[in-house]
Amino acid sequence: MREPIRVAQVLNRMDSGGIESVVMNYYRHIDREKVQFDFYFSQDSVFPQKRELERLGAGIYPMPSYSRPLAYHKALCKAFREKRYRIVHAHLSTMSVFALFAAWQAGVPVRICHNHTTAYKGEGAKTLLKYILRPWNKLFATDYFACGEAAGRWMYGEPLLNSGKVVIMPNAIDTGKFTFDPEARKQLRDELKIPQDNFVIGHVGRFMYQKNHGFLLDVFAEALKREPEARLLLIGEGELLKSTQEKGRALKIWDRVIFTGARTDVNKLYSVMDVFCLPSFYEGMPVVAWEAQANGLLCVFSDRITKEAENSPRCQFLKLNQDTEAWAEALLKGRGRELCIVPDIRGAAMELMDFYSRKECLR
Repeated sequence: MREPIRVAQVLNRMDSGGIESVVMNYYRHIDREKVQFDFYFSQDSVFPQKRELERLGAGIYPMPSYSRPLAYHKALCKAFREKRYRIVHAHLSTMSVFALFAAWQAGVPVRICHNHTTAYKGEGAKTLLKYILRPWNKLFATDYFACGEAAGRWMYGEPLLNSGKVVIMPNAIDTGKFTFDPEARKQLRDELKIPQDNFVIGHVGRFMYQKNHGFLLDVFAEALKREPEARLLLIGEGELLKSTQEKGRALKIWDRVIFTGARTDVNKLYSVMDVFCLPSFYEGMPVVAWEAQANGLLCVFSDRITKEAENSPRCQFLKLNQDTEAWAEALLKGRGRELCIVPDIRGAAMELMDFYSRKECLR
């Protein structure tokens, strides 16, 4: 039997973030007798996927962080040469340039830049660095992917997007996993000590500037004036977790906010919620938006999120400069669920496999 095509998937971290979730969704649904993934990621990752990846036969290669560019480049070059990859698939936004340059130096013929995000001026030096590095990705990549048109336009520009050379690879999900589960709702509310009749606002995302948790806490404080027994369920981890917790204490809403940390049952936790909120400063195509809609939840998004995230009439986009009262009012309309159809991973995984196979044959 022919050996499977091995593809080096290069990520920043393996924690519980959206990009890790996207790549894992594809990995679970490809035919691993034909295509196998090797995962390259920062060695200080939490890595909750370790056992699953070992069971499924993935290669696991912790690397120095790209914040140490020389060590990172040296380690990637060495690995890519030794393993003689024909395809490297980088998921690092504009930081993909480091992995793509290493792959170019190692003689890898297929080098995929896959963009999952955009940028926002509020991040200062980080945003500036993104703009500086952005054009270099096109130089070292042979193929261009994006999670949606907005992410593709930002990374590669309008002419390249319109030329058809950018592959839009959606952040598709296993829709069956996210269907509303009344039994999980009851069990997990008991586990989290949430009364069954309490109204729950939910959010899934890494605690970082982009996700705008501080604003969400302000909105929730306003919602409590109208719904005193409401709860805010925050799922994830990240560098701003501690400061977010401190703000919860300062607002005196600490006893109404539930921080779950990283969870492996996020698909079930959507059933605990009554409404989903994503007030991000920017996104590419947030996979959590489709997960929440697949669960039937009303979703309240910031207007900085691409309209591509909308698959349900129960999505509402609000401006971040609107007052917290308007946001709270929108969220509190969230009771009840409505069936929503979002892109399923099975067809998308077949498309990705076909792409890899064509590239393997052509090189």
